[in-house]
Amino acid sequence: MLIALTVITGVVDATSYLRLGHVFVANMTGNVVFIGFALAGARGLSASSSLIALGSFVLGAWAGGRFGALHHDHRGHLLRIASFAQAVLLVLALVIAVTVTRPLRTPESYALLVPMAVSMGLQNAAAQLLAVPELTTTVLTRTLTGIATELGLLGHPGGIGPTFLRRLVSVAAMLLGALAGGLLVLHVSVAAALALAAALVLVVAIAAHLLSRPAAPWVAP
Repeated sequence: MLIALTVITGVVDATSYLRLGHVFVANMTGNVVFIGFALAGARGLSASSSLIALGSFVLGAWAGGRFGALHHDHRGHLLRIASFAQAVLLVLALVIAVTVTRPLRTPESYALLVPMAVSMGLQNAAAQLLAVPELTTTVLTRTLTGIATELGLLGHPGGIGPTFLRRLVSVAAMLLGALAGGLLVLHVSVAAALALAAALVLVVAIAAHLLSRPAAPWVAP
């Protein structure tokens, strides 16, 4: 389920970067850097868009923390409620994208940025609280570092470990999501990319609901 959420990250970041003014809704490191570039006078970047995305992401992460407080004893219920809430936010963004008939401009871009970034903050908070090693669903710098480090230690103590495959899958999932999102945004529409993201997170929410029986071994914190 977290791999599916990683795919969603690639889809929504492709959508926001390619069509909403070179801004990320999931990769906040990129937004902080973009704010610095924009303040330095770089063209094609908007400090206000990055700030809105950053603030919305933080709001979503706060909401994810509240969900975690409510379901601290059951990881399945946490993932279920976070995914359903994320699905609602992405459907809201989808509705906005469908109803906008003209090319996206600043007001429409902000209207899309906010629910998308809030949803990704919520997802990141849930993933952090679920604490599955190497599946943060967003940040890959540490993951890529781990892959390269383990390959460098191949044949020595501390070499390739049990999380190596999980790291590879995480990178592949992000790449797949970015590819799918990019193709849909560039050749179909923003709404098509958002529909894919909303459908995926809804599947995760339903799966979390069905698999969250009290006896499931993965639900214990």
